Amino acid sequence: MEKTELITLQNTIYEGDMENSISITQHALDIGISAKTILNDGLIKGMDKVGVEFKIGELFLPEVLLAARSMKASMKILKPLLINSGFESIGKVALGTVEGDIHDIGKNLVGMMLEGSGFEVIDLGTNVPSDDFIDVIEKENCTVIGMSAMLTTTMMMMKETIIKIKEHGILNKVKVMIGGAPVTPDFATKIGAFYSPNASEAVDLAKKLIAY
Repeated sequence: MEKTELITLQNTIYEGDMENSISITQHALDIGISAKTILNDGLIKGMDKVGVEFKIGELFLPEVLLAARSMKASMKILKPLLINSGFESIGKVALGTVEGDIHDIGKNLVGMMLEGSGFEVIDLGTNVPSDDFIDVIEKENCTVIGMSAMLTTTMMMMKETIIKIKEHGILNKVKVMIGGAPVTPDFATKIGAFYSPNASEAVDLAKKLIAY
């Protein structure tokens, strides 16, 4: 019964069926399945499949957004129970669109997929100054920070932020990943960051960085 319920939940997440994802999550809890098991064997496995198929071109952005929305809705039910049970995330990631840039679709998708993979995500929003990234590293002990830029003119804020993090003597505490339409692997290497071309690969990259 438990296995069937969890497989059904994986499928509703994959299909982006938010209404049924919510109801199945609640039913799984009602029949005694733990919140941790629902997260690991239901939500995360469902989002893993989404990530794999997005990467190989079997799913597209609108479908991924629907799946992530379904996962996030189910997480609202599970999060208080996970906190009360002392559940630990696999890592803490802070995300933000750099100062001067207000685009957030890509950043939001990365955040949802990271949460769906077991990360704790701190979303700093858009137009984020360097000092806010520094504050979150110092106060939240983030394992990784992710910076996004959709405008060529704001890319250099990524470099400036990394310089300021280094000046504060805390670059050794965190790994920096960057992404966005104008960002390239070469640019990431030049400024001392790690590059991800899309949300699915951002999850894979974050997992590698926390084990660095």
